[in-house]
Amino acid sequence: MFWREQKAALAGFHPLHQALVHQRGFTATHPAADWTALVDSLHRHAGLVRRGKWALPARTLDVLVPVIIEICSDLGPKGTLTVTADLRGRDVPGKTGPERKLAVRPPVRSATEAWTVDPWLRLRGELRDGSILEILVVDRERKRKITKRNPRGKTKWKRKSKINQTIRVRRRLPPDVPSHVPATPPPPWIGVFVREGSRRSVLAGAKLTQMPQNGQEQVDRILTVATEPFRWTPQNRGIA
Repeated sequence: MFWREQKAALAGFHPLHQALVHQRGFTATHPAADWTALVDSLHRHAGLVRRGKWALPARTLDVLVPVIIEICSDLGPKGTLTVTADLRGRDVPGKTGPERKLAVRPPVRSATEAWTVDPWLRLRGELRDGSILEILVVDRERKRKITKRNPRGKTKWKRKSKINQTIRVRRRLPPDVPSHVPATPPPPWIGVFVREGSRRSVLAGAKLTQMPQNGQEQVDRILTVATEPFRWTPQNRGIA
C-alpha cells in the first residue's frame, strides 16, 4: 500500500485505535460492545498499515487486547469498562524522578540513583455479579550511575539498571456479600488482604522481580492475580 492509502486506512480506524498510534495511549470508558469495536479495528491494522511511524505500540495486541476481551466477557448488561493505557514506554519525560547521591567507599568515587515509575495499564470494570474489579500494572526501574578509579588511576563509568513489576487488583464486593477464606492458600508470590466494611473489598498484589518474557506470560500474570479475589467469596463467578 502507498502511504496515502495507509493514511486513509488509519483515518478510518476506531478513534482509540488512532490514539494508540499517535499518542501511544488513551483513557476511555465504554460498554463491552464499544470495546469489541476497538479490538476489531486493532486486528485490521497489520493488513492495512505497514509504515513504521504508524505501527501500534508494544503490548497492544499481545497484552492490552487479551485483557480487555477477558474482562469484557464478564461485564453486565449495563456495566462499563474504564481503561487507561500508557504505552509510551519508560523513557519518556516525566516518568523518571530526580537523581539522589548514594554513600560510597573507595575505589568508588561517586554514585547516583534514580527511579523510573511507569503505570502503563489501569482498568476498572463493573461486572455482572455486581462487583467492581480494578487492576493496576506498574513497571519500576532503578538506574544507577557509578564512577570508580582502578588501581592504575584510570577513571571508569558504569551504569546499572534493575526492573520489577507490581500488579495490584481490588475487587469491591456487592453490598452485604460476605468474604470467604478459600480452602487452599494463594500462590506464594501473591499477597491477599480483605478489607471489611459495609462493602467488603478483596485486594491481591504481586511484585515480579523477573519481568515477563513475552505477551502471553504477561497476560497470564495479570489474570492470575485478577482471579485470586474471586476465590475469597462463597461463589466464584465473573473472571474466575
